Amino acid sequence: MSENKNENIGSIGWIDLTCNNAEEVRDFYCKVIGWDAENVPMGNYFDFNMVHPESRDPKAGICHKQGVNKNLPTGWMVYFIVEDVFKSIAQVKKFGGKVIVEPKKMGSQGAFTVIQDPSGSYCSLFEQGEVK
Repeated sequence: MSENKNENIGSIGWIDLTCNNAEEVRDFYCKVIGWDAENVPMGNYFDFNMVHPESRDPKAGICHKQGVNKNLPTGWMVYFIVEDVFKSIAQVKKFGGKVIVEPKKMGSQGAFTVIQDPSGSYCSLFEQGEVK
């Protein structure tokens, strides 16, 4: 991603798949797409970063539907980059959406929230960098 925080606003910063059978789905995408998987420690289990087999660049995540993800809908979740996650949440509520997961700060990486739009579709909003 660009060093300029505002340059990425509106773009997709990441995608995750949350499901009950993460190991099976991890193996499926390794075979179908050709990704490799790297373990992401989640306490007493691992989620997975799916990486390019040669460059090792992360391409997506595959997550167990438990822990911090237990209430997320099963399926692919896109993370849209926003300028200010808290201002975006106010707009979500104002224009008929719902906040599904309250904002969670991720240290110097940023903060995210999960929302549902008026169509019933889910996505995440992600603010890059240190969040006040």
